[in-house]
Amino acid sequence: MKKVTVIAAAMFLSANTFAQSWSIDKAHSRIGFGITHLGINEIDGAFTSFEGKISSAKPDFSGAEIEFSAETNSINTGVEARDKHLKSADFFDAEKNTKVSFKSTSFKKESGKNYKVTGELTMHGVTKPVTLTATLVGTTTNPMSKKEMAGFHLTGSVKRSDFGIGASMPDAMLSEVVTITANTEFSKD
Repeated sequence: MKKVTVIAAAMFLSANTFAQSWSIDKAHSRIGFGITHLGINEIDGAFTSFEGKISSAKPDFSGAEIEFSAETNSINTGVEARDKHLKSADFFDAEKNTKVSFKSTSFKKESGKNYKVTGELTMHGVTKPVTLTATLVGTTTNPMSKKEMAGFHLTGSVKRSDFGIGASMPDAMLSEVVTITANTEFSKD
């Protein structure tokens, strides 16, 4: 019995010894979205103010935990009038709903550098489960900062009606499906 306890303690200590925290490099990351307008054109946008963290107990990131949040008021599609409308009560209602956030509940390695990330997305005061696809683009050491870096590309989609966003806009005007695309770099803390 004593041997089993020692082995369990060693496994616990080794997992905790490797536990690593990574912070998003905001200057080299983009949290974006796209939606189809009038069924003929994809309109892209991004949130310019955001935070993100990854915690991982394994070097291959399997089982990691990831969190993102973005300031709703930082939405940017490149057209000031459209951005103002998106911040209004017709869409994100940025005055009442100041953040969009995602917290993973599962980060499973599928194959190679591909992962399935499941979590809770909160937008417009509504929280729903979503699944994203993540690809570990690679890891390297930044020659300037000397920090270890990891790059992830995340994609997925949600239905805007699930979050009560743009409820007055018919699908013929704005597609029901909104794509999520995040190109991210994280530096090891």
